[in-house]
Amino acid sequence: MEQNINDLKAKILSLTREYSALVHKANRPGSEGLANFVPGVTNIPYAGRVFNEDEVEAAVGSTLDFWLTLGPEGHAFEAELAAFLGVKHTLLVNSGSSANLVALTALTTHKLPASKRLKPGDEVITVAAGFPTTVAPIIQNGLIPVFIDCETSTGNIKADLLEEAYVVGKTKAVMIAHTLGNPFNIAAVLGFCRKYDLWLIEDNCDALGSTYSMPIALAKSLGITENSPGIPKDSTHITRYTGTWGDLSTQSFYPPHHLTMGEGGAVNIVSKSALKRYAESFRDWGRDCWCASGVDNTCNNRFGWQLGELPEGYDHKYIYSHLGYNLKPIDPQAAIGRVQLRKLGSYIEARKNNWQLLREGLNEFEDYFDFSLPTHASSWTKHSFKWDESCCSTSSSWFGFMIRVKENAPFNVRDLAKELDRAKIGNRMLFGGNLLRQPAFVQLKRDRPKSLRVIGNLEGADALMNQAIFLGTYPGLSHAMIRFEIQIILNFIKSYKTV
Repeated sequence: MEQNINDLKAKILSLTREYSALVHKANRPGSEGLANFVPGVTNIPYAGRVFNEDEVEAAVGSTLDFWLTLGPEGHAFEAELAAFLGVKHTLLVNSGSSANLVALTALTTHKLPASKRLKPGDEVITVAAGFPTTVAPIIQNGLIPVFIDCETSTGNIKADLLEEAYVVGKTKAVMIAHTLGNPFNIAAVLGFCRKYDLWLIEDNCDALGSTYSMPIALAKSLGITENSPGIPKDSTHITRYTGTWGDLSTQSFYPPHHLTMGEGGAVNIVSKSALKRYAESFRDWGRDCWCASGVDNTCNNRFGWQLGELPEGYDHKYIYSHLGYNLKPIDPQAAIGRVQLRKLGSYIEARKNNWQLLREGLNEFEDYFDFSLPTHASSWTKHSFKWDESCCSTSSSWFGFMIRVKENAPFNVRDLAKELDRAKIGNRMLFGGNLLRQPAFVQLKRDRPKSLRVIGNLEGADALMNQAIFLGTYPGLSHAMIRFEIQIILNFIKSYKTV
């Protein structure tokens, strides 16, 4: 009987692979060149799912096992991602936005020392331009976001404004994203956090696989002593993945991101194991119990607790120490993620190569565009960057290729976006642009003027909002697609030269 069942499952999975290979050719890596690309007819997404029959087989196989909640595949994925990054723990959640919510909310627990606990009215430093769910959890927890302006060349926080934002007794944490896969100035931000004993949450949703390198002496002064796993040792520098420098970090596995589970995300606990308990509690209804679903009595004291005003011996499975959520993904998603994780190295390289192809192809248009630079780079030359004198450097697993239309160009960023749309080339603004200009934040300022603070005039965030656009770098792009993108932009600029 068991053999018959195994044979039947093997037959189903074999047919699944056959089906996927026929139907999903357009979703394979662009380097395989299997999709029929017709310039101007075929859509070129700015990002999307990249997979083959391996992921489809994993999803179907897990579904046949019908462990629908988070189970064996999920626990395996958590361990594998934590091992890849070199962090203590990873917790899966149902989205990158939920990951941001869980990560920040974990720091509001009453189980932390009073001096470290985030309480309503405390301030969290963040950045003005980006995606709203980096900031939303701050407000949702009754905290005050302090918005700092952005560098236009990197899209990241102006780290030299951190001191101006700090208020003794009020500032408790920093929560910012690595913009489009470009690491923010970790040396400056982490140094600031260490100086004032602040929490650091890295929104790493757009940057999985990006690295940051700093001199050994500087790294050790910040409490960092080892490279991330898989990164060769260097006699002068320590290099780690983004998402491993702060206290907590977050990932998104939505289809445009570096790997996908369909929906999904993760919270990474970098070094402080206790934070796993707090994050897990808020993810899992707020319960005090740390047993996995379907598991009882991990603590071997299930009926021996007395917490709150409950009677002694009340079932620990139903004791709630926090006002939590239910934000878990399901196991078939994790099965997909495990396959994707094995391909992450090639995906990272494809993103880097696609960024370089766009940069080389658009270089002649410097009269019209300002091009982004990695943090700490002072200029770009073909195939390489010149680094500034900080001795720190970065390697970006690019989420997108951002360009800014110069103010003196004969067209604006909206004109360019419309032309790219006409040619079926996917493009995006820098997410929400200057978030303070978004309707939700405008209304918040009207309703509760003291619910946020702003440092500086936000000229950089406004410039990114008004002038920036980005193209895709994801692994599904073929060289033919990228050449077509460059040609469309060339034709677009030529049309203005002839006017």
